[in-house]
Amino acid sequence: MKNPTASARGLPALRSSIILLLLSGLTMIGAGCSPKEVTALQRKQGANLVSEAEFANTLRDYARAEGLYAQAVVLCPDTPDYWLNLGAARRRLGNRAGAQMAYEQVLDLAKAAYRRDGKDPQPLLQQAYVLALLGRIDDARAVVEKAQKQHPDSRELRLFIENRELDRLVNDPVFKQIAL
Repeated sequence: MKNPTASARGLPALRSSIILLLLSGLTMIGAGCSPKEVTALQRKQGANLVSEAEFANTLRDYARAEGLYAQAVVLCPDTPDYWLNLGAARRRLGNRAGAQMAYEQVLDLAKAAYRRDGKDPQPLLQQAYVLALLGRIDDARAVVEKAQKQHPDSRELRLFIENRELDRLVNDPVFKQIAL
């Protein structure tokens, strides 16, 4: 017989994560769908939460890490790394839908970053990475091809393609743990 309190322990963290994400969404809706500027204090608080979450990850306490990352993305919704880490924590907990939502947020942020400054291929590489996490390998390859056409002089991009980094990534065991 399963211990009912063992499964109930994760519920408060899950509930708080859901509440924080809903509040974040409601805040954006109330602001006319335009995210408000993140303050320096919020950035420091977010960084502190992420630092604590990374420590929880080293202890393999993914439930705690997930809750901390969820709080960090509420404070700093414009930071792709926080969303990426939230998705990875959720995937390790078996929450595929939550991981997908977080990864899609990273994808949206990377697309927006590239629209703002189309001179840097880094957001395109980030898009390819996230598309691979989402299991959309063909789309990831298409983004890399697009990046190559739009940035033929990028050394970083050329090395990424020549070294077949996307193929290496997809076959990496750690990547497979967090991919959908």
